[in-house]
Amino acid sequence: MGDTRAQSSLGWTQAQCQDNSATDPEREKRWAELFQQLDLNKDGRIDVNEMRIGLAARGFLRDNVEEQIVRAGDTNNDGQLDFKEFTEYLRVHEKELRLMFRSLDNNNDGRIDLGEIQQSLHNLGVDVSVEQASIILQSMDKDGTMTINWNEWRDHFLFNPIHNIEDIAHFWKHSLMLDIGEHLTVPDEFSERERRSGVVWRQLVAGAMAGAVSRTGTAPLDRLKVFLQVHGSRTPRSKLWSSLRGMVQEGGMRSLWRGNGINVLKIAPESAIKFMAYEQIKRVMRGNNESGSLRVQERFVAGSLAGATAQTIIYPMEVLKTRLTLRKTGQYTGMGNCAKKIILNEGVWAFYRGYVPNTLGIIPYAGIDLAVYETLKNYWLQQYSVGSADPGVLVLLGCGTVSSTCGQLASYPLALVRTRMQAQASVNGGPKLSMLGQFKHIVSKEGMPGLYRGIAPNFLKVIPAVSISYVVYEHMKRGLGVGP
Repeated sequence: MGDTRAQSSLGWTQAQCQDNSATDPEREKRWAELFQQLDLNKDGRIDVNEMRIGLAARGFLRDNVEEQIVRAGDTNNDGQLDFKEFTEYLRVHEKELRLMFRSLDNNNDGRIDLGEIQQSLHNLGVDVSVEQASIILQSMDKDGTMTINWNEWRDHFLFNPIHNIEDIAHFWKHSLMLDIGEHLTVPDEFSERERRSGVVWRQLVAGAMAGAVSRTGTAPLDRLKVFLQVHGSRTPRSKLWSSLRGMVQEGGMRSLWRGNGINVLKIAPESAIKFMAYEQIKRVMRGNNESGSLRVQERFVAGSLAGATAQTIIYPMEVLKTRLTLRKTGQYTGMGNCAKKIILNEGVWAFYRGYVPNTLGIIPYAGIDLAVYETLKNYWLQQYSVGSADPGVLVLLGCGTVSSTCGQLASYPLALVRTRMQAQASVNGGPKLSMLGQFKHIVSKEGMPGLYRGIAPNFLKVIPAVSISYVVYEHMKRGLGVGP
């Protein structure tokens, strides 16, 4: 009884929604109750702030939803919704939702079941597993029947400004590109419609631009990390501050951005190659089962192979980045000059020095990154997704940041060995060792902690890198017509 009273205060309870053929007076009464609840200052109008507070109290936490609703219903452009504008918005929106509900209800029984959810999303190029479809269904199923009736559907999407089935498919999938200065994640959940329309490449451009701004903003920390990886054993105990101060004294403030140019330049080819390779590998793994979705372990294999393919092609740029990052004032005049000197003094194969530990590092990074991400996301959905199958941007960002950090932690010793091998010729008096030789040398001279030299600035840059990347990515998506 207490639950029923609590629900009735929301104005759209299950008890009110049992009759699918609700009359207009009943609908008008429900809308009036909703308006009264959202009109917090009782001035006969609902502004964006009131909408935000009201929706948050009901568990609707989607980004920018309130602005979109007010903008869509505000016919007189005063930045608020009066009762007439509010009810007209709901009337139009419910009509759209009714059409979508009917298109999903393939057998016309007035209910959407598990198979209909899977089939409808598959028709849009979004393949979900039975478990994922169950989570989607359960987030809307209020009466425990494992089906969705019209009222449950309407109540769930009443304050989500979606206009067609494609919007719903986007609501149920996520394509975030995060950049933590080392790896740019490329989303794999693109629908066939998005591929044909060119949305994929606009999204990749947005991600590349976000990565460029993110890496530029955190370049001093990245250079400090590389410096400590190579020279850390020879610096004083207060190495973070003393190394930073030494770099500034040697080349001025601008020296903190050495190597950033090529670090930014390699984003676009690496993302494009990784995406194209990933698509081809998925196609091969699916074989004749074009409609099948990849399991987590298959996505791990596909992602690792795609990452290895991209790294193989752009690896000479990685070597150039390390050399330019470590260079002293006047050592090179630019990227071309650096490449020329490497070829003349060390030969072409120098561009693949450290390739083996770099490629081996992809496996623990990709595996742990994906496993931790899926575990955290599914845990959140099981524990906290009471009203939605959509974790939301902040949850996904948190999961992505933690999983990427765990992946880096596992693969860091290989990354350190790779960097030292890349820098060998630029370190006077340094030993020219193989991968195993480097491991033995580091452990014998510096102990096990030596394998994690430079990890402090690496961790320091994670949060600013992800934050900058996400903000720029979202703005770029809107500018390119990809986002809402």
